[in-house]
Amino acid sequence: MSILKLILAFLLVSVTMVAIYRFAGPPVTWTMIGDVIGGHGVTKRWMPLSRIDPSMARAAIAAEDSRFCQHHGFDIAALEEAYRRNQKGGRIRGGSTISQQTAKNVFLWQGGGYLRKGLEAYFTMLIENIWGKRRIMEVYLNVAETGIGTYGVNAGAMRYFKHDASRLSTREAAQIAAVLPLPKKRAAIDPRGFTRRYSNAISARIGVVRGDGLDTCLR
Repeated sequence: MSILKLILAFLLVSVTMVAIYRFAGPPVTWTMIGDVIGGHGVTKRWMPLSRIDPSMARAAIAAEDSRFCQHHGFDIAALEEAYRRNQKGGRIRGGSTISQQTAKNVFLWQGGGYLRKGLEAYFTMLIENIWGKRRIMEVYLNVAETGIGTYGVNAGAMRYFKHDASRLSTREAAQIAAVLPLPKKRAAIDPRGFTRRYSNAISARIGVVRGDGLDTCLR
């Protein structure tokens, strides 16, 4: 009976948290706590999606999840493609959607393991049904790590380009999107090597995202 009570308590608390964050920004995440413990500090500047330059959301879709507006939290085709590429060796590729990354960033810790993956799937289903796509993108762009101790694209824009995210150019949005997979190892300003090539590819795809209507759920 005690196990059942724990499960029911977890369900109640988790649904309540997701419902609250439908309207209020998450005040802190486990990744932020880790940065504080590590002595890096935390810089974040929340900005509503309506004020963030549209090129930023398009850059995120281009870089992280081209079928963001079509799937319901999980992109099976992307997972299968990632699995095939990883079987061939070389650079490890993931198949996580923006929804999954948002669920992980807000409610869970970084790293792998079956427990975290299972909880990630659970929270992904919750936010897809309670938040909707616009809120998921808004939270993602505000909690994603964009540099060591820097969270959200607005704080990232201030750090790298000395202006807020409402005035991002296509190139700047692409450069921020290029650091999202490895924010502690890549820099959005004056990117080099793979990061530079990747940001150029994202910049070219931003127009495709808009032209093909891949961001229609955000309009």
